[in-house]
Amino acid sequence: MVNPFDESPRIEPIQVVLRALTPTNEPQRMLQARALQVSTQLAEAHWILVESNTEGLPTAFLVILTCLLAWLFATFGLQAPVNPTVIGVMLICSLSVAAAVFLVIDMAHPYIGVIHVSDAPLRTALMHIGKWFFV
Repeated sequence: MVNPFDESPRIEPIQVVLRALTPTNEPQRMLQARALQVSTQLAEAHWILVESNTEGLPTAFLVILTCLLAWLFATFGLQAPVNPTVIGVMLICSLSVAAAVFLVIDMAHPYIGVIHVSDAPLRTALMHIGKWFFV
C-alpha cells in the first residue's frame, strides 16, 4: 500500500539518475526527455498532494448526506408496518447505503484505504524505461 504522505519514496533521486544518463541516439534522447517530463509532473503532483491539507470530501457534505439519509429511513420506518419483512428490508437497505457512503469516502483517498491505486503499472513502466536506457 502506498501512502502519499510518506516522504521516504521520493522522485528526486530518480530524476538525478535520469539526468545522469547519456543517451547515444535520438530515440534515447526523446525517451530521456519524456521520462524527465513525467518525473517532474509526478514530483509536482506528489508535493501538491503532500502540501494540501484538505480532505477529499467536505465535512459539510457528509453531515448533510447523513442527516438526509437518517431522515429518509426514519420516515420510511414510521410509515411502514412493523413486521419482520419490513425490518429485514430496512436493515438491508441501511447496510447497503452505509456501504455506499463508506466506498465514496474511501475512494476520496485513492492511495490509502480498502480500495487503493496500485503502483504496479508505474513500476512496470520504470522497468521498461530502464531497459531502453541500459541496452
